[in-house]
Amino acid sequence: MHQIDMNKQAVRILGEWDPFQIGADLYAAEAADVVAFLQGAIHPSDVAHHIQMVYEHSFEEWIPLEKCVEISYKLIALKLSVTCSI
Repeated sequence: MHQIDMNKQAVRILGEWDPFQIGADLYAAEAADVVAFLQGAIHPSDVAHHIQMVYEHSFEEWIPLEKCVEISYKLIALKLSVTCSI
């Protein structure tokens, strides 16, 4: 899998997550921000905190960190599948 494919899959994962149940298509800016952060991140808790901050800033609604951690593990696993492939 290439970086571009990983980014597309990460955006899809974030859209399907839909933390505010408003529709997967309404998170494009937030997903792009999280995917950009994911490029340099190595720990799920860093990604989770970033997700929480980005979504709270955009929607003025708080997401429990535990929910952000769940999705961050999926994103880190996706990233590792790209960076660790031979």
